[in-house]
Amino acid sequence: MNRFPSVLCFVAAVALSATALTAQQPRPRTSPHETFSAFFGDSANRSLVTITYGRPYTKDPKTGEPRKIWGGLVPWDKAYRLGADEATLLLTGRPLAIGETVIPAGAYTLYLVPSEGGPTKLAFSTNIGKWGAPVDEGHDLVRVDVKKDPLEKPVDQLTLAVEKDPAGGGVLKVMWENTQFSVPFTVKK
Repeated sequence: MNRFPSVLCFVAAVALSATALTAQQPRPRTSPHETFSAFFGDSANRSLVTITYGRPYTKDPKTGEPRKIWGGLVPWDKAYRLGADEATLLLTGRPLAIGETVIPAGAYTLYLVPSEGGPTKLAFSTNIGKWGAPVDEGHDLVRVDVKKDPLEKPVDQLTLAVEKDPAGGGVLKVMWENTQFSVPFTVKK
């Protein structure tokens, strides 16, 4: 089966979503932005996963002073926008399985509810195309637990990554300051 038309439509959706987000900006951006994409799954169930997000620095953009991130700028046990400026956008052309939870193919806003002592949650919201703050917790499709680990070297700028997992599927990672949050996923049929 030729997947080129569906991949082409998905890429067009990504471009239109990014254009719509930029057009709706209520204020100027304060951080650099990044979009990255990668294919996951086997040849029969291949999916393009794309994330667009703002990348704030540890240093305060107004004063240049270093900020404490986890438990400071990003309070524990409260919804955090997971980026800067527009809400972080995830696009997937096929359903993604995170543990027993299945995220249908589509577009989602991502945000994090970090916890110092309990489980940290990654939220998938159906309310897309908005500014990242305040976080809209009323349109969550699902929240999934993510693993929290210390980083060997501190990361000065919020970094999201989606990497291939040698066991199959991928791993979504959130790294900043001295902490990494991660969650594995697989592509569903």
